[in-house]
Amino acid sequence: MNELTKKAAIITGASSGIGKAIAHHLAEQGADVVLAARRSERLKELAEEIQQTYEVKAKVVETDVTNKEDMERLVQVTKDEFGRVDIFVNNAGVMLLSFMKNDHVDEWDQMVDVNIKGVLYGIHASLPTMIEQGAGHIINVSSVAGHEVFPSSTVYSATKHAVRALSMGLEKELSRSGVRVTNVSPGAVDTELTDHITDGDVIDMFKNRSMEPLVADDIARAVAYAVTQPESVNVNELIVRPMHKQDSE
Repeated sequence: MNELTKKAAIITGASSGIGKAIAHHLAEQGADVVLAARRSERLKELAEEIQQTYEVKAKVVETDVTNKEDMERLVQVTKDEFGRVDIFVNNAGVMLLSFMKNDHVDEWDQMVDVNIKGVLYGIHASLPTMIEQGAGHIINVSSVAGHEVFPSSTVYSATKHAVRALSMGLEKELSRSGVRVTNVSPGAVDTELTDHITDGDVIDMFKNRSMEPLVADDIARAVAYAVTQPESVNVNELIVRPMHKQDSE
């Protein structure tokens, strides 16, 4: 029997990148997965792929994490289908890097809505069920940018610092409840997040930078590690960075 057999796991932002990889790794460990994102066609393809590869169920729920009612419905659908919620992965996020002087206010708003409010709504929707069960695991995907601030990351870092603070406070609050909390902070990962950057100064800044980023599976393995520990073990913080190794000349 795999570590997560008969567990139900919700993953937001599951249509691509880290979320998609997490869905695969949790399914590989035996979890039934509920795939949440706005791009339902991608989710349907992923669900079919998972069900053909692993002996688990995969449910698709089109979800906007910035909509509280959508998140409540996501959890209710999961309970109706599987009877419980064992893992909730707050993965959905946007990284719209920009310099403050360039005044990308709409993008600031979007990052606050998705990266902070989306996580809050995930906690709001899933936590009552987990407390009632006396068990559950909330995974919040933050960022190394939640530990460090670099030029152009000011607002993004602020949102990811907020995610870390939420994780730290929640873990302390729930330490005797049976509900575990893990904050995962990836470094640079090869996903489509950077494709959404619109600030020309940032695009120029990154043109000449060379490094080998992580891949989504690297983060998914970290999540799988955290959720497959014994019930008595609470992995609070995982920071995963690339090695930055350069090719020899």
